[in-house]
Amino acid sequence: MRETTAADRSDTPAVALGPTALVLGVFSAVGVWTPTLMFFTFPWTIITGGLAIALGAMGIHHARRGAGRLWTAVAGTTLGGIGFAGVVWLLFSFSA
Repeated sequence: MRETTAADRSDTPAVALGPTALVLGVFSAVGVWTPTLMFFTFPWTIITGGLAIALGAMGIHHARRGAGRLWTAVAGTTLGGIGFAGVVWLLFSFSA
């Protein structure tokens, strides 16, 4: 018997926002707060931290409407914020 291939509400691209934000947030947080990785990944942590915050916020919005998982979007936004705050803190500490 063949399964249906019709699109469902859970098949929207908004479902991928939370996991994408989570992966980018983990990269950003680990890249900033691990001293040995910081020198190699510093430019990428700025980009991934901002993207994790933006995609996570959109993921939270869509998850509250029923598309996607809320906890992955919140975790991605939080980790992206931690990574982005670490970059800002490092830039201010070196400029002073």
